[in-house]
Amino acid sequence: MKMKTVLVIINCIILAIGNCGGPLMTRLYFRNGGKRIWFSSFLQTSGCPIILLPLLISFLTRHRKQEQEDTKTTLFLIKPPLFLASVVFGLLIGFDNYLYAYGLAYLPVSTSSLIISSQLAFTALFAFFMVKQRFTPFTINAVVLLTLGAGSLALHADGDKLPKETRKEYIVGFAMTVAAAVLYAFVLPLVELTYKKASQRISYTLVLEMQLVLCVVATCFCLVGMLADGDFKELRREAREFKLGGSKYYCVVVAFTAVIWQGFFLGSIGMIFCASSLVSGVLISTLLPLTEVLAVLFFREKFQAEKGVSLFLSLWGFVSYFYGKIQSEKEKRTQEAQLSQLQVTESVA
Repeated sequence: MKMKTVLVIINCIILAIGNCGGPLMTRLYFRNGGKRIWFSSFLQTSGCPIILLPLLISFLTRHRKQEQEDTKTTLFLIKPPLFLASVVFGLLIGFDNYLYAYGLAYLPVSTSSLIISSQLAFTALFAFFMVKQRFTPFTINAVVLLTLGAGSLALHADGDKLPKETRKEYIVGFAMTVAAAVLYAFVLPLVELTYKKASQRISYTLVLEMQLVLCVVATCFCLVGMLADGDFKELRREAREFKLGGSKYYCVVVAFTAVIWQGFFLGSIGMIFCASSLVSGVLISTLLPLTEVLAVLFFREKFQAEKGVSLFLSLWGFVSYFYGKIQSEKEKRTQEAQLSQLQVTESVA
């Protein structure tokens, strides 16, 4: 099995865990008395020290190899231009985390996930302009269906409000979630464009280093928000009053939330490296129906007709996209076979 195939499988697995588990853990925090939005934003990237483990393994492997070649091993591969780009990505992700956490504080997970599925439409649009991603009729069809699916949730919003939630809070949460989807859809092709324009070779180790810088910056961005909003004064009391079981369970939920969300960011950035920003966006959107089902099962969330229509349109969009990809691959293989046959014929002649 090729190394790139192994990386694709690994990134798909950790992306699936992060994409499904992250929203559920965040909603669990808010359901049981958590109220600090900046703290919830902070948790989405604060698990970044986990990245140090694969980076250490990579360094030791490089060191052993270069020791045999009698060359010096650099501790980090990242150079200033990519470092600065990662800082910018980190600031964008930090703000995106806040938008998403704000939305999830006032929306059920199933509703939030359906809105986030519209991210694929924006990713495709940005990828078309930024990295010249080729559009097919199937891609356009998928984008339209996913957009309609998210838009259908705006109908009869009152029936989906959480207990003790006002209509204004629901609308603001809805708008914040849409904004989070648009911003993250912009970041994905921006990262891909950076990979393509980079003056140094992009390896998976370098991708991990960029991810570490990105997450550290995003975490610091949210820390500033926590300080400004007075979160540190409230966390101890919030932990004591946590409905799930007090301080001990509060710490468990916080720790698992940070670790699981890190899987989402590692997986999405890794899939950009292994494939493209659009493939990363498609995988994120493909996993959302599973998140919706898990939210209904674990949190007993309502599943009205609007969500059913949205889910149907989303699934139709996914099928359309993947069918188009399969057809494109078939056409590509056919053209390559014909070209190869033509070259053989010309050489014989």
